[in-house]
Amino acid sequence: MKKRGYKQLQEAEELNITAFLNLMVILVPFLLITAVFSRMSVLELNLPALDAKEQKSSGKIQLQLELVLRKESFDIQDVNLGLIKKFARTQENTRWDLFTDLLVEIKTRFPSEKNITLLLEPSTDYKTMIKVMDRVRSAEVVSAFSVETIELFPNISIGDAPTETSISERGGGQQ
Repeated sequence: MKKRGYKQLQEAEELNITAFLNLMVILVPFLLITAVFSRMSVLELNLPALDAKEQKSSGKIQLQLELVLRKESFDIQDVNLGLIKKFARTQENTRWDLFTDLLVEIKTRFPSEKNITLLLEPSTDYKTMIKVMDRVRSAEVVSAFSVETIELFPNISIGDAPTETSISERGGGQQ
């Protein structure tokens, strides 16, 4: 005698998922730990103003500060007035204190100014550019037994530095 429903009465075997769960127990913390290391910081940069000619045509002269980063010097200049100060430097030695003091002095004379243009030579390395951007954005000043961080020129524009021959042809470059 045959049993007709014998196959239907057998229960299905359970899946053994312990190996899969062991893998997940190891993978989930690993992925969470490595996700912390992928952070990105963003610096917001501005393009130079297109209405610079309109500002020149109006009677009011505004400060248009430029910092030219050269291999052997930092040149701080104004578009209208020309060279303000030239700082000699080397790759190993830069007098950041004098550089910061001059920027603080310019900021005290023009407190509403927030823009600066960095003009870089093609050979300027990334580390130098970031250091200069940090120094131009803010400075630490000692006042009344405390150190205060003041805002200097947070709106930074970047461009290519003119060659030294084009500066001498333009009439700038006096010290």
